[in-house]
Amino acid sequence: MTSTDVGRVVRVAGPVVVAEGLGRTRLYNVVRVGEQNLIGEVIRLSGEETVIQVYEDTSGLHVGSPVRDTSEPLTVELGPGLLGNVFDGVQRPLPALAAADERAHAQPFIRRGVDIPALDRAHEWELTLLVDCEDVVEIGDVVATTPETSAIEHRLLSPRAGTITAIGSDPATVLDPVVWIDDEPVSMLSRWPVRRGRPFSRRLDPTSPLTTGQRVVDTLFPLARGGSATIPGGFGTGKTVHEQTLARWSDADVIVYVGCGERGNELAEVLEEFPELHDPLTGAALMERTILIANTSNMPVAAREASIYTGITLGEYYRDQGYDVALLADSTSRWGEALREVSSRLEEMPGEEGYPAYLPSRLAEFYERAGATMSLGRNPRPGSVSVIAAVSPPGGDFSEPVTQYSLRLAGTFWSLDSELARRRHFPAIHWNRSFTLYQLGDWFDENVAADWEDNRRWALTLLAEEAELQNIVQLLGVDALAPAEHVTFRTGQILREDFLQQSAFDEVDAFCPLAKQYRMLQVIRHLHEALVGAVRDDSDRAWSASLSSLEAVARMRSWPPAEAERRATELIDQIDEEVQSR
Repeated sequence: MTSTDVGRVVRVAGPVVVAEGLGRTRLYNVVRVGEQNLIGEVIRLSGEETVIQVYEDTSGLHVGSPVRDTSEPLTVELGPGLLGNVFDGVQRPLPALAAADERAHAQPFIRRGVDIPALDRAHEWELTLLVDCEDVVEIGDVVATTPETSAIEHRLLSPRAGTITAIGSDPATVLDPVVWIDDEPVSMLSRWPVRRGRPFSRRLDPTSPLTTGQRVVDTLFPLARGGSATIPGGFGTGKTVHEQTLARWSDADVIVYVGCGERGNELAEVLEEFPELHDPLTGAALMERTILIANTSNMPVAAREASIYTGITLGEYYRDQGYDVALLADSTSRWGEALREVSSRLEEMPGEEGYPAYLPSRLAEFYERAGATMSLGRNPRPGSVSVIAAVSPPGGDFSEPVTQYSLRLAGTFWSLDSELARRRHFPAIHWNRSFTLYQLGDWFDENVAADWEDNRRWALTLLAEEAELQNIVQLLGVDALAPAEHVTFRTGQILREDFLQQSAFDEVDAFCPLAKQYRMLQVIRHLHEALVGAVRDDSDRAWSASLSSLEAVARMRSWPPAEAERRATELIDQIDEEVQSR
């Protein structure tokens, strides 16, 4: 390094450090601070002063400590070995750190300044080469594959265009050359700056859903593959449980779970449970297609801000390989709080509720990296990154800035309700406060049933009518309702309790395929229409409430998916027989 590459600390303010003497550094360069080589990132250049946010505890750092510029932005390592691993916010592998630290058994925290590569340098990967010498490749072409896990095949993408001039050995480590392109070696290890989105050939329209097996999501408020969703909710409404359910049951190929500033006990539960979870899609362990990024609330606040970018970059890497990725961020509120704390240390002019004025632009940059794309290369591959971000508004106040900005940016809004959570209604997504902007009705009509979208609109309309009738019932009692209104009120209750509510612990009800969802809603609508046509006066109310088919409707959630169509047909016939025989 030249003399201009080494500076000195002149001021320390928590995670923010001000240094002088880094004349050649650039914005967002990574620097090493102090004798312990703490990881930091340049976030402002002001005259001769360089403002750095440090991703580790700055206790003991003093004026005059050295600061070394690496001349590189914050990057992540990309290659086989990411799946099944656990990283912190700047992609340090936590299991490897624990194994390498001789003091790990004596204290629970990572030693400051420790630096271990994200990917294992010693592991050898079995390769299947897809190119030969003299072949011409373009950027993004798949030149080799390796079985990263039993669930996912890792695809090595060409980083440059040119001619294959030599072939490497097999097996190989991530550092060994796999091929030579124009006499330049290409290994499985690559790096990418986290704040810059990875390139693609073109963006695709979001025309197909990311199915989750959750009826309130798939039927009423579906998320497009490559879309974005936000899950706001107060304490105890089930944000983490809902995200873990989506991680297990959504039909994404790869799961990236970012624990961004959540409480340590919640993240510890994730780290303990995920390795034990069985993957219903592949039959293997769920961790074999999952990457965990752990940043608890007691970890350095600046690293919390970086964890979001680390997660989305890893997701884009697998998207470019042709996979559908679900990025689960828990939660963006803690990320926003990290921005607010760093901004206050910089003495910036605060915006709404103390958040920095650039909060909406930072959120927009994050959500905009979601999308369905076509990769680079001569044989482009479709892939997607779907972003599902939890929001933890203080006191459940949805008017606070992070929730409001997320509402404007995300295409799907799943509003968690505290009252539903207290009644043990899972998922606690309120049907009259949630919405989706994705127009996926044509896909459902074509791939599930021709009247899927019509049934969906009917269900939403009836739930809205039932909510209005709830107000009347609370004031005047149920006897104030007309016979037809009473049927609507009863059907709304059936929709809420027997259709929208699911049990995450029931082997059958935890996941509901689209075909079964359709049959269940079809039965409920048929029951409603049959009762509306049969109930003519108040004397019919007791008769309609005593139908034995109502008990069968309440048991629909226990139907085996393979028998849903047959049982729905039988139940519809039973309803018709009971109504006609009165």
